[in-house]
Amino acid sequence: MNDADVSKQIQQMVRFIRQEAEEKANEISVSAEEEFNIEKLQLVEAEKKKIRQEFERKEKQVDVRRKIEYSMQLNASRIKVLQAQDDVVNSMKEAAEKELLHVSHDLHAYRKLMKDLVVQSLLRLKEPAVLLRCREEDLNAVEHILESAKKEYADKANVRQPDIIIDNVFLPPAPSHHNTHGPSCAGGVVLASRDGKIVCENTLDARLDVVFRKKLPEIRKRLFGQVAV
Repeated sequence: MNDADVSKQIQQMVRFIRQEAEEKANEISVSAEEEFNIEKLQLVEAEKKKIRQEFERKEKQVDVRRKIEYSMQLNASRIKVLQAQDDVVNSMKEAAEKELLHVSHDLHAYRKLMKDLVVQSLLRLKEPAVLLRCREEDLNAVEHILESAKKEYADKANVRQPDIIIDNVFLPPAPSHHNTHGPSCAGGVVLASRDGKIVCENTLDARLDVVFRKKLPEIRKRLFGQVAV
């Protein structure tokens, strides 16, 4: 084989090697591009997922805040309604307290009421000797009915007439313009055992408080119905 043939073969081998190298390089380039595209797609999808999760998290936070704000507004509205209802109920009680002040103006009716209150208190205490306290302005009315009250109690309880001592310490007077914030009493009596261990508070104010507490659910129902607040 002469030099020309050798040179020709060498050139053929070079071309073959070059072609193989080019094809291999092309395969590597295509493969690398495919891997890059896949990785890029994965990164994009991961970022999309992260963005969706962040959006859902913030959406939940907004929803929670909205529910909290709604609950707070609802509670505030309920408190306002309850406060308004309490104001109405309290105004009714205040009106009733003012009406109590007129009870003692009818002397005949008031004396009968005082007698009934004394008898009722004696029946509750069932003590042979008691201490009676009243307003200073009611002292004459109490002295006027005391004997008849003792007799009525003795007849009802089938016991001897009790010994009743009128206390020289009086209940507070009725409220006035000069005494708007101090203690006051619309009338009635307080009876206690001699040792002071048993007390029966039968003032008009105390009876109003008892009746008002007892009737409060009925009062609210009549005023406000079954409205849920």
